[in-house]
Amino acid sequence: MGKPTGFMAYPRQDAPKRPVQERVADWREIEQALARPDLEIQASRCMDCGIPYCHAFGCPLANRVPEFNDAVSRKHWRRALALLHAANNFPEITGRVCPAPCEAACTLSINQKPVTIRQIELALVERGWQEGWIEPEPPRKKTGRRAAVIGSGPAGLAAAQQLARAGHDVVVFEKAARPGGILRYGIPDFKLEKHVLDRRLAQMQAEGVAFETGVQAGTDVSFHYLRKKFHAICIAAGARVPRDLAVPGRGYEGIHFAMDYLVQQNRRIAGEAVQQADEILARGKDVVVVGGGDTGSDCVGTARRQGARSITQIEILPEPPAERAADNPWPTWPLVLRTSTSQEEGCTRLWSILTKEFLGRGVRVRGLRCARIQWGEPNASGRSTFKELPGSQFELKADLVLLALGFLHVEHGPLVEELALATDDRGNLATDANFMTSAPGVFAAGDSVAGASLVVRAIAQGRQMAAAVDAFLRLPPPPP
Repeated sequence: MGKPTGFMAYPRQDAPKRPVQERVADWREIEQALARPDLEIQASRCMDCGIPYCHAFGCPLANRVPEFNDAVSRKHWRRALALLHAANNFPEITGRVCPAPCEAACTLSINQKPVTIRQIELALVERGWQEGWIEPEPPRKKTGRRAAVIGSGPAGLAAAQQLARAGHDVVVFEKAARPGGILRYGIPDFKLEKHVLDRRLAQMQAEGVAFETGVQAGTDVSFHYLRKKFHAICIAAGARVPRDLAVPGRGYEGIHFAMDYLVQQNRRIAGEAVQQADEILARGKDVVVVGGGDTGSDCVGTARRQGARSITQIEILPEPPAERAADNPWPTWPLVLRTSTSQEEGCTRLWSILTKEFLGRGVRVRGLRCARIQWGEPNASGRSTFKELPGSQFELKADLVLLALGFLHVEHGPLVEELALATDDRGNLATDANFMTSAPGVFAAGDSVAGASLVVRAIAQGRQMAAAVDAFLRLPPPPP
């Protein structure tokens, strides 16, 4: 390494963030960049440990973290970028939205603050774009084989780019007006500005990937058409069926799924039409977000920028500890209390809260009746149960309720039904070890197979599916 004792000589330095009062007034990204010399120092904290858990355990993409850190620490930025791109198609996206399980698995995390892996990754790719190092990589030879990719989220885009670079003709079908899936419509601009996505899409088009937007696979194009025109079909549609909250009063107006709210705001920022009758806006309202995960946090930041009067985020789970518990050792993901940038901007957070009923006035929601609960110890199967605390019921005022309770599975729409695709007991698409579904020549990856998960895992599965599809397409055709 550039400095074997760097982790002892230098403390961790995090990237600065724009001041709260400034950033809540616009939709631009929050995080700023560290200076290049500072990043080179941060990279030298990587100790070149014997077993790099950041690579082998923490990162679903198996990013070559020690290698690109070493190259950055030695000022070999272009080599570092090549090492980064060898495993990750979209480091400008993971560098912005990934929670960095690699850092949680960093050996320094045992008793120190980890290496700033995510920030180095982001700086690497941004310099690559600035310097013109990132160019289209069209294949040297075409195979004459055609693959359809259904869905343009992280798994679909990764699969499409890998297949195009392997020489196949690739068409991506996307039901929305623009490609990008959850990257464009689900993640707020203050975390991922969309020009970041657009420049990578332009590279993919130059490599031969074609995008057909506004097309619902299985409805606008049939299974028969796809089978006739393509040698392989790749489903990367995501897990978009939201988990609902079936309690009395659910039918009141003003109660919405979180993703409907986030998608609408992203469309609004992009200049896409939003029907006034369908608008979901937090301006001047008391907002309650039900669910304490990343999607709920994105709702908090969005509501703050829209001018909500108050924002409360409630979570049924207990408040996590400040430090790792004994049953949550390194290098597993630390189940500890975190405060997101959106939560920093102002909201009330409540833990161990059960929603019992939505309260209304006329046809509109006016609040929630909640109760405090106490969680018991996990049983032999690792599951815990809770009990309501007597006399703990209370009401929360709400003009707008956003349900951020996670997602169930991929939509079981016409394509899945027409193909008669097998699903597992959770409703996800069932595949074999080569990502093939129960229909020969039809593959699936990402959230449609694994359920809702991280962007970095979706990219990893998209790449793995592409390798399996490439091998399938190169098989000799069956005898007539």
